[in-house]
Amino acid sequence: MMLKIEHISKFYGKQCALDDFNTVLSEGIYGLLGPNGAGKTTLISIAIGILQANEGDIYLDELNVKKMGTEYLNRIGYLPQYPTFYKNFRTGEFLKYMCALKGIPKVQVKDRIAEVLELVNLTDSYKKKVGALSGGMRQRLGIAQAILNRPDILVLDEPTAGLDPGERIRFRNIISKLSKDKLVLLATHIVPDVEYIAKEIMILKNGKLVMQGTPKELGKSVRGKVWNVMASEKDMDIITNKYPVVNVRRVDNGFLLRIVCEDQPQGESQLVEPSLEDVFLSILNN
Repeated sequence: MMLKIEHISKFYGKQCALDDFNTVLSEGIYGLLGPNGAGKTTLISIAIGILQANEGDIYLDELNVKKMGTEYLNRIGYLPQYPTFYKNFRTGEFLKYMCALKGIPKVQVKDRIAEVLELVNLTDSYKKKVGALSGGMRQRLGIAQAILNRPDILVLDEPTAGLDPGERIRFRNIISKLSKDKLVLLATHIVPDVEYIAKEIMILKNGKLVMQGTPKELGKSVRGKVWNVMASEKDMDIITNKYPVVNVRRVDNGFLLRIVCEDQPQGESQLVEPSLEDVFLSILNN
């Protein structure tokens, strides 16, 4: 399976939300990483067919998705950033409703619901009202409805926003399991959500794809440029004004600053191994 996104641009009046976006995706998890307002939701909305691009086309296995119509849409599962649930529905009732909307044959509904609830670890919540579920459980229910139609392409928009660390880890583990034979596109501004599970990461800034590659490949772009610098309270403002600082931590004798720059910064500094967060923040600060 191959999803090819070619020269996609989107304008809202004179404002450019996406600027000539190009990529080729196959099975596996892809992280779409960018700050709020970078164009992630716009790209996703175009990819799933709820928004029209001003320029460019998308192809699935060399077929233009505009010509595929509902055949393309039937191969997509989608979890929006702010999913809406009927809180008075019970979990099972909600999924039956979603089966009806997705056109799943009645004879398959019972088994399909049991299948997705087991995948997202919600089998015991079948009779619980949706309004009684925790935030993390509702997000897992969102994943369940997205995979009811056994999609080839799973699109997730900021799926872990507002979740506690435990639920975020549980969510990432579920996505990893689902990715075996699917193309998963996960949009987020939270680096750890994609750093360890993504096959490749795309970094989006101001509507432009500025970098794409494996986490290891992206890390090479700043290798030899990431420094830990000790600074006193007196010197901290001077250093932060002079260099792009990606992290600050107070220690006993001052501050430990993490800096991305070409040359060794002034003061007591040590070269360190880069992380994906260093790459991301260095791009945002440029």
